Amino acid sequence: MPLAKPPNASSPVLSQFQLDGKVAAVTGGARGIGLEVTRALAEAGAKVALVYTSSKDAEESAAKLTRETGSTVKAYKSDVRDKDTITATIDQIAEDFGRLDICVANAGIATHHDSLDYSAEQWQEIMKVNLDGAMYTAQAAGKIFKKQGPGGGSMIFTASVSATLVNVPQKQAAYNASKAAVVHLAKCLAVEWVDFGRVNCISPGFIETEMIASHPKEWRDHWSLLVPAGRNADPAELKGAYVFLASDASSYMTGKSHPVLLVKAALTNRRCQYRDRRRLHTAMNLAGSD
Repeated sequence: MPLAKPPNASSPVLSQFQLDGKVAAVTGGARGIGLEVTRALAEAGAKVALVYTSSKDAEESAAKLTRETGSTVKAYKSDVRDKDTITATIDQIAEDFGRLDICVANAGIATHHDSLDYSAEQWQEIMKVNLDGAMYTAQAAGKIFKKQGPGGGSMIFTASVSATLVNVPQKQAAYNASKAAVVHLAKCLAVEWVDFGRVNCISPGFIETEMIASHPKEWRDHWSLLVPAGRNADPAELKGAYVFLASDASSYMTGKSHPVLLVKAALTNRRCQYRDRRRLHTAMNLAGSD
């Protein structure tokens, strides 16, 4: 069966971005990118389940977003590392709201270790959250999408530009590998799920979240040199990308990771410029020493 065509394909373009009547779930939704995704989907009209693991502010954040957006936002405590737990949570969300149209597998963690020093536990913890958690979340949502029939839902993974680029100066082979796996997982599921849903992936670059803020300032300053904007992004600047993939505006898009390509191109271009400047400065210094 071909990918379902939305009923409003010929409607005015801005109306295609509206999510009125839709239900969404966002894992890792209590902070950082996830909180802004939750906000964005609610602002576009969706009812949103904010799924969290340990945040003390999740309930308060959900209540605040409900007041600010006029949409229903409800917090659900869960653990993406455990298949039974996250499956029960996703099922409960669908039962509470009557359906599930959008699922964003956003929960993730990052650590930095020399690749020769990773313990089995450190490696496995990254994979449990970033890869296993993404798969378990998608499985639970996909089963609901399938029951809902053609056009059943939109699955969105938060990967990372690290899926296709090697970050510097930090050493994070496990994180990069986990996100590369997520990108390809999205492509595989897009092919398998064409009868009942779309699957896409967003791979952000350097975003000013709590995760980024925990890194040394010299690292963050270095990263800002690698992008044309000359600064790291605010998580709110990703809202439009998620709404686009969640909405009928992207009805013909599945198995894609366009933000990966856009961010990769930007980083690559900036890296080339940065590298060339360093070479030029080195050459000038050498010439001046003769």
